[in-house]
Amino acid sequence: MGNVRGVSVPSPPGRRARLSAPGTSRSSSAAREELRRRLLGLIEGHRVVIFSKSYCPHSTRVGRQGLLGLLVQDCANIFVNKVHMGGCDRTFQAHQSGLLQKLLQDDPAYDYDLIVIGGGSGGLACAQEAAILGRKVLVLDFVVPSPQGTSWGLGGTCVNVGCIPKKLMHQAALLGQALTDSRKFGWEYSQQVKHNWGTMTEAVQNHIGSLNWGYRLSLREKAVAYINSYGEFEVYFAFFKATNGKGQETCYTAAKFVIATGERPRYLGIQGDKEYCITSDDLFSLPYCPGTTLVVGASYVALECAGFLAGLGLDVTVMVRSVLLRGFDQEMAERVGSYMEQHGVRFLRKFVPVEVQQLEKGSPGKLKVMAKSTEGPETIEGVYNTVLLAIGRDSCTKKMGLEKIGVKINEKSGKIPVNDVEQTNVPYVYAVGDVLEGKPELTPIAVQAGKLLARRLFGGRLEKCDYVNVPTVVFTPLEYGCCGYSEERAIEVYQKENLEVYHTLFWPLEWTVACRDNNTCYAKIICNKLDNDRVIGFHVLGPNAGEIIQGFAAAMKCGLTKQLLDDTIGIHPTCAEVFTTLQITKASGLDVTQKGC
Repeated sequence: MGNVRGVSVPSPPGRRARLSAPGTSRSSSAAREELRRRLLGLIEGHRVVIFSKSYCPHSTRVGRQGLLGLLVQDCANIFVNKVHMGGCDRTFQAHQSGLLQKLLQDDPAYDYDLIVIGGGSGGLACAQEAAILGRKVLVLDFVVPSPQGTSWGLGGTCVNVGCIPKKLMHQAALLGQALTDSRKFGWEYSQQVKHNWGTMTEAVQNHIGSLNWGYRLSLREKAVAYINSYGEFEVYFAFFKATNGKGQETCYTAAKFVIATGERPRYLGIQGDKEYCITSDDLFSLPYCPGTTLVVGASYVALECAGFLAGLGLDVTVMVRSVLLRGFDQEMAERVGSYMEQHGVRFLRKFVPVEVQQLEKGSPGKLKVMAKSTEGPETIEGVYNTVLLAIGRDSCTKKMGLEKIGVKINEKSGKIPVNDVEQTNVPYVYAVGDVLEGKPELTPIAVQAGKLLARRLFGGRLEKCDYVNVPTVVFTPLEYGCCGYSEERAIEVYQKENLEVYHTLFWPLEWTVACRDNNTCYAKIICNKLDNDRVIGFHVLGPNAGEIIQGFAAAMKCGLTKQLLDDTIGIHPTCAEVFTTLQITKASGLDVTQKGC
């Protein structure tokens, strides 16, 4: 290997020397192991170790030029306090950033106990919990603007461009329906009622701004350092580089890191998509009414946005490649789509866009969308004011230097595999939230996982995040709440003959006087007959589905059975009480429709 800090080690005869000769593999292996132990001993026992190649033509200059000459020729690998620095370029970079000076200290200390990369729900929960436990914590959060230039403040997707603005705009649409219903309940008004997009978005953004400020204030109160910079791992152990909006770089060290960078909307990769289309990143702060809108995708984001836009009186079309709400119960998904269709949303099934052209500039302008069938040669064209892409999201993990420190990611999805304590394959790096492979992408899960991770790392606790039976709600015009298995997944796991499915249509009392949709709301539970009819799937389609599903989710955690539901006294008159009176099974084939108004 050449010279090891003045210690001569035999050099190979050539740059590609054979490691062993036939018949000497055993002795060569022992020699290599002995050499490895010797080198590790040198690294462990010295503050600075420099490995050079004696057969390098530049090594003859070392005696004349000294160590600097060796480094300049990049014929060395340098270790400082057991940290592998690399060659000359990386060593000089470390010097310029201040990392080399830190490593050369007699007892180098980490700048922070914990660095959290990502200021969303999971990252903030983890950072604040760690600070409460007395640790020194740094949070880095940097929002790369969308192709349309949209950016936002601290708080992540949920607060800025997700759950919060989505639910508020969903509420705006529900208020429009309530105005219509109110006439049946005796309210009389003669003035024209219309919706003002600008007033709504201003109010929503003002609320989000207050949340952004609240998060910053909370971090300050807990003494958590916050930097609005883009974070990237360096090759050195426990080192991290932060780059702010002006391109200024600062390096930090930490004992542990948590990746909580979340996801961003995916684009189609066709002509005109990033130039002319928007995503949910842009919609909630759009400074003008989007007008006639094409929503591309059938995810919950797609249907939620299409639903409240239609509820605000806009002309909305949804282009669907395959199925609605992939991963959710498909019977419930089709009922969601049917309700939306009955209330004015058009669906273009089995089509995908192939090109987007701008016909007119404006706020909004006019766009022409060319699309092709997924089942044949048919093509169609349409003109819209706005095209909203909601075809899925990609994890923000591929440009933060994870490969430099060896953190494994799923190359296709960018997701990070972790063990049951959210630890990656690199022991000092953890991850929470939407970047996790195989875990639900939900804000409350990220918050819970972040808090419990901090408690395990710094509080001596052992509790792990429970990813089973997690409730969720799709805020479409008719809300869909669920917990546990879809019917399709339950059949895969337990087999159809071992399941009993109870269901019914129901009619909310509030809808009766208004004469609204008497056979639309639907309740379904899936029970495992082999386990005392334990409820393994819980589904509700109706108003306030989120408020209904929350309590039943807690019951499912406790082992809810069909008999326990039957023994529960319902609150009358409510939608939730229908689950205490379910009698009809799917297997019976009996009619579950309700009488009309």
